[in-house]
Amino acid sequence: MSPFREQDIKVQKGNLIILVICQLISTTGSVVVVTLGGIIGASLSSNQAFSTLPVSMMVVAVAATTIPAAMLMRKIGRSRGFALASLSAVLGVLLAVVALYRSSFELFIVAAMLFGINMAFTQQYRYAAAESVPAKFVPRAISFVLLGSIGGAMLGPELVTRGASWVASVPYAGVMYTLAAMFSVQALLFLRLHGARESTAPERAATSRALGSIVRQPVFLVAVLGGTTGYGLMTLLMTATPLSMHINDGFTLGETASVIRMHVLGMYLPSLVSGFLIERFGVVPMMVTGALLFLLTSATALQGHEFMHYGWALIALGVGWNFLYVGGTTMLTYTYSINERFRAQAVNEFMVFGSSALASLAAGAVMFYFGWQRLLWVPLPLIGLILCALVYVRRDPLL
Repeated sequence: MSPFREQDIKVQKGNLIILVICQLISTTGSVVVVTLGGIIGASLSSNQAFSTLPVSMMVVAVAATTIPAAMLMRKIGRSRGFALASLSAVLGVLLAVVALYRSSFELFIVAAMLFGINMAFTQQYRYAAAESVPAKFVPRAISFVLLGSIGGAMLGPELVTRGASWVASVPYAGVMYTLAAMFSVQALLFLRLHGARESTAPERAATSRALGSIVRQPVFLVAVLGGTTGYGLMTLLMTATPLSMHINDGFTLGETASVIRMHVLGMYLPSLVSGFLIERFGVVPMMVTGALLFLLTSATALQGHEFMHYGWALIALGVGWNFLYVGGTTMLTYTYSINERFRAQAVNEFMVFGSSALASLAAGAVMFYFGWQRLLWVPLPLIGLILCALVYVRRDPLL
């Protein structure tokens, strides 16, 4: 093996290890903010219909930052871009502490939005993974990085339940201080991340087409539709679950956090195999399976309001999201060259997290005015749409 090849493999492994650790930290923070966002919002807001507004505005910030994030990293590189985003998360969680001390709903919204800026960069870890390996290993690289979220799924709920009283005078302040320390470490790790190599980019001609030509490809449109549908519906149901469980049905914070943990494990544990399954069976069959699991989510949750109904429904939701998300990201990489990647990725991220923002904004209002049962019918027509689209492109030459 040549010295260049050995160095190339070393860079690939180093990048993936850094991205896995940073994915763990980011997932921990996301689980904490999603679990506590609506609960803290309900305690600070005078109108319960606005209880999920902090989480919703966080997702709005994600959507609004996706294109600037891609453009910034195109200019300064992924390493420095990710590190700056980590510092935004540090500032956000520290501002959340100030909001808790002052009992300020408005300040908590601003803190959540600062955290959302970091999340816009977090979603591009998978692209950094894809750019670190040869094209044939892209599915498993994407799924491998998402494995870091398994640790976050375990750590986040534990941090919520154990850290709630670490600062006796202000509930949850200790949780936020811990997150600030974790994201500071994350910023330092990112400074050691290497950039993409031409030799490891998707193996296609280094074209530089107009954005319209890229976007009009049927495979590109279906990849975006899969990510948009999957992420939007997942956000809608996940954001509404703590309200339905803890506020409406009276489950304890620990029980609610347990269901969120089960959901996040469902989101990321399949990454142990999803990349290999895509390589074995193809991206379209795996995305179809993910879409069908969304239907199973609604069917299960409609059966009742017991802990098991929430638990199994949220597990199915997580696995379905994983197959659509990893599959959609993999499908997207088939549609652009190394020179086109930032523009194509920016469009996808904006659409995906724009839908997620709308879903998060709608969750609190739908729960308040219509309830959990009616919310569960929302996924059905959208899943029907993505299934039809996947059937349409299943024989496209790019696949």
